[in-house]
Amino acid sequence: MTAIDYDLEFLEDGFTIAVISIGMVCDDGREYYAVNADAPWDRIRENDWLIRNVLPSLPITGRLSLETYLRVPENSHPKPSMSQVGADTKDTLVKPHWVIANEVRDFIQAAGPEVELWANYGAYDHVSLAQLWGPMVAIPAGVPMFTHDIQQERSRQGLAWDDLPKQESGEHNALADARHNQIVRRWLAERIAK
Repeated sequence: MTAIDYDLEFLEDGFTIAVISIGMVCDDGREYYAVNADAPWDRIRENDWLIRNVLPSLPITGRLSLETYLRVPENSHPKPSMSQVGADTKDTLVKPHWVIANEVRDFIQAAGPEVELWANYGAYDHVSLAQLWGPMVAIPAGVPMFTHDIQQERSRQGLAWDDLPKQESGEHNALADARHNQIVRRWLAERIAK
C-alpha cells in the first residue's frame, strides 16, 4: 500500500468550496504543488483569514498591497485595498484548474493500484479534491473515493491533539502541510507497530 498525504487551501462559504492551492507528498518520494489560477480571487481578497494565513505563502501579484494589509490589525477599518492581489500567472506553480485536475490524477495514479489518501481534518480536503473533476461520479479511475483522516486515527489511538508532532513552519502552505501530514501519519503508524 502506498500513501499520499495531501492538503488543500480553499475558500469555503457554507455553500461552495473553491480550491486555492494543493500539496501532495507520496511515500515514493514524489511531491506535487500547484496554485489555482482560476480560484475566485475577488472573493479570496475579501476573506481576512485567507489573506492573513494563506496568501503570504502563495506566488501572488500585489505583494506590496498584501504587506500593507498585514500591518493593519485584524478587525480594524478601513482596510487597505487588495485589488492588485491575485495569482501570479507568470509563476510555473500557478496553473489553470483543468491542468491541476489532470496533474493530480496522474500523480495519484502513478502511485499504483493500492493507494491511500491521508489528510488532517480531511473531510473538506476530500470534497475539494473530488471537485477538481466535477461531481463525485466523475472521480477518475485510480483515485480513491475517500480519504483517511489523521485526526480520526489520533482519536482511535486515544491521543490528544497536543500529543502529535508539531509543525515547525509553513502552516497553511498546502505543500508544507502535506509534508507535515506525512510525518504525523508515519508517527501514528509507528505507534501501532510497536
